[in-house]
Amino acid sequence: MLGAAVAVAIWVTGRHHSPQYEMGLFGAHGTDAVDLKARLGSALFGLALVQLVLALWMYHRLPGLAAAPRPVRTGHRVLGLVAFLLSLPIAYHCVRTYGVETTTTRVLLHSVVGSVLYGAFVAKVLVVRSRRLPGWMLPVTGSVLVCAVGVLWYTGALWALNGFDAPGL
Repeated sequence: MLGAAVAVAIWVTGRHHSPQYEMGLFGAHGTDAVDLKARLGSALFGLALVQLVLALWMYHRLPGLAAAPRPVRTGHRVLGLVAFLLSLPIAYHCVRTYGVETTTTRVLLHSVVGSVLYGAFVAKVLVVRSRRLPGWMLPVTGSVLVCAVGVLWYTGALWALNGFDAPGL
């Protein structure tokens, strides 16, 4: 429930925020800021894919590989923290510059999934720390996170790097 509350809070905040289109990101403004976010978002998507592979290895879902050694678990946690920290300036710029918009299918999808991302992150942290929740919840919340990053990459980074076009949207 806390994850859903976080997602709703981000959505409501973004809907009631007045866009500040002149907002910069690490000194970049306008299309330069969009390009920087696209590159940071691509790095984030790459980290999410590495996270997925490490999780599959830890849970014996990669055929032909022995059990994951302890450094894999540590690496998974460290990369997760790095990915989370990398996502923050991207999300901050999105919310401050644009808020939550619903003008096109692409923008609506990006806004919804962007809100869901942080709710899913909170849910995953809670699931990881809990011993009482069913075992299937961890892979579900992790999968939601990876999928959310993928959809955000597609509707944001790919769109920007592909000449402001996302095929199918």
